[in-house]
Amino acid sequence: MNGPLAGITVIDFTQVYMGPSCTQLLGDYGADVIKIERPGSGDLSRTSIPDRDGLDNPIFLSINRNKRSVSVNTRSAEGKEVIHRLVRDADVVVSNFRSGVMERLGFGYEELSAINPRLVWASGTGFGTEGPYSHKGGQDVIAQAFSGVMWRRESPDLPLSVYPTTLCDYTTGMHLLQGILLALIERDRTGEGQKVEVSMYDSMLHMQMQEASMQLNRGYEINWAAMPLSGVFETTDGAVCMVGAFKENPLRDVSVALELDEDLSQREEFATQEAQFAARPRLQAIFKERFASNTTAYWIKRLEGQDILCAPVHTLEEALADEQTAVNEMIMEMEHPSAGTVKTLAAPIRLSARRPAVRHVPPRLGEHNAEILAEHGYDDQEIARLVASGVLR
Repeated sequence: MNGPLAGITVIDFTQVYMGPSCTQLLGDYGADVIKIERPGSGDLSRTSIPDRDGLDNPIFLSINRNKRSVSVNTRSAEGKEVIHRLVRDADVVVSNFRSGVMERLGFGYEELSAINPRLVWASGTGFGTEGPYSHKGGQDVIAQAFSGVMWRRESPDLPLSVYPTTLCDYTTGMHLLQGILLALIERDRTGEGQKVEVSMYDSMLHMQMQEASMQLNRGYEINWAAMPLSGVFETTDGAVCMVGAFKENPLRDVSVALELDEDLSQREEFATQEAQFAARPRLQAIFKERFASNTTAYWIKRLEGQDILCAPVHTLEEALADEQTAVNEMIMEMEHPSAGTVKTLAAPIRLSARRPAVRHVPPRLGEHNAEILAEHGYDDQEIARLVASGVLR
């Protein structure tokens, strides 16, 4: 086995996106990830969208490589015993159910750490285990709404909307990953495992550290989308994103780049940053008129000539086809037994000593039932009996 996490065994109860994004990275860097799934349907992401490949659709495949699947009825006594036997030899148990579900299943921290004191028991929830919202289910859009992220937009005149990428799920999944790694490092010193808990609510609040500090200490909200010299501007063939910041006099350089007749920073109404904030609508109107007069490529060249931060506004399709994506080796291919050649995104963390590899393509539901149970002491007759009784499927 390859990678810094080789020798670490993870029992993975996660599903959808927050948890699987965490456990896939554990698997990418060498951990043996054993994915526990419902008989018949499996991880909810197997059925979240209609797709020709059914349970092995691209959504599921994108976040479940380097895992092996056990499809077991965890509500049955024999199914619980299967989990307990797996836990005896495990290093980490990860879940992202609603608060209290693992405890009701009999797989809470107290129960499992009694079986294996070295166990790192990690849980990602929507809101935490206590408080008025702890009973609520966690979901990306709901976390956007509760945490203030959805409310914040460029202008109060714009309608409230859902951020179209699962920002909360991914952020919380990465915090869950960090917590697991921290607990494993501490276990190396103490010999004991511990409980790791993260929530989508906390993760999204934490993402707003700068904004929250201004709100808590100065009583007003800072809005990076409403900076006076920044914005997204349509061109004759697309759009340009410009950030006029981190320079001694960015407005002067923007004026040059946009081929204006004057240096706008010399006008009294735009002479200071405070004045620019107050006059933002007028500044933005000038910028929009200029950008609309030429192509994206033309303005990118002009802005870069003045060392103004800028970018063309790409579609996802354009970003995936960009040369930088290829140079960074961010697209990888896997040969799946039922889905064929599958393209997906590679791990974004680069270690100089070792690159992650695909040791296991995303598993078919229950594909490794017999293999994993045999590794944990079950003989062929016992496995056959569990299959016949419906505990394994």
